[in-house]
Amino acid sequence: MVTPEAILDAAERIRGVVVRTPLLPADWLAEEIGAEVRLKCENLQRGGAFKLRGAYTMISRLPEALRRAGVITYSSGNHAQAVALAARRFGIPAVVVMPVTAPEVKIEGARRLGAEVVLEGTTSVERRARAEAIAAERGLTMVPPFDHPDVIAGQGTVGLEILEDWPDVRAVLVPVGGGGLLAGIAAWVRARRPDCAIIGVEPENACAMRRSLNAGQPVTIEPRPTIADGLAPIRPGDLTFAHVRELVDDVVTVDDDAIATAADELLARSKLLVEYSGAAAVAALRAGRYRPAGRPTAIVLSGGNRRPPALRSPGPAAESPTLRRHGLGRVGQRCPVPRADDG
Repeated sequence: MVTPEAILDAAERIRGVVVRTPLLPADWLAEEIGAEVRLKCENLQRGGAFKLRGAYTMISRLPEALRRAGVITYSSGNHAQAVALAARRFGIPAVVVMPVTAPEVKIEGARRLGAEVVLEGTTSVERRARAEAIAAERGLTMVPPFDHPDVIAGQGTVGLEILEDWPDVRAVLVPVGGGGLLAGIAAWVRARRPDCAIIGVEPENACAMRRSLNAGQPVTIEPRPTIADGLAPIRPGDLTFAHVRELVDDVVTVDDDAIATAADELLARSKLLVEYSGAAAVAALRAGRYRPAGRPTAIVLSGGNRRPPALRSPGPAAESPTLRRHGLGRVGQRCPVPRADDG
């Protein structure tokens, strides 16, 4: 099991590299459910998701010779960007294997950060096999997306920050993909606040952790489509599963419609752009999959790598002299700034 001491060490390693993201009140959500709610905004993290915490922690702990040779990972997108960002920080090469279905914003993000992007298949099993082959061929070190103690310890710093910033919290809801974030948060919160409920949330169409808990061991599920692409591994990790089974109160599921609505509401009500995977825990709370019964509740928004919805033109008002004076036409357009002699 990952220890609180390992998480404290990770917190020191990532200091000054990772943003300490805000824990923002969500009054509109509190009114809906009858309990105080705060949002841990990892959508505002460098790389657009919590993943930098674990990736940087693991790479920082590698022996110098291994680190210098370079790193590789397989990911649906967010971990790929995190490894690319951490590798750039250390000045080392990085290769990321992503699915052919990965959102373009995530592929572009990894390339922009200097990683070599390899597209392979649609499942985590296919990506992992390709990454392992490349690692063996080039002598690169694998940085797993979730099932490694250093990665889990890094993700656990999210839990550390939540408890430091809000000592009165009594429930934490966390999106679940492979389980690294949930395992890390649980390792810290269960040790420091045993009475705090820890709840994982998965999409109904990609509930590998829930199915594994039901079976009493990690199982592989058939891949099914979900808008929460970052929460769709077909099997949890052995290590993450062990943490979740031992430390987490429950893992619940929520459908794609609820997830999409939650993401829309976060943008409209909290002015936060959150990817669908990152909005899963909000969706579960609003759908009644977990009822806090008045317990102060923290929700982790795990990522924000999503293109914003297209902005609509506001109509004729956009052509006003005031907007034109500032060089603005319709939304997203610029127009010539009047010269002094334009009258």
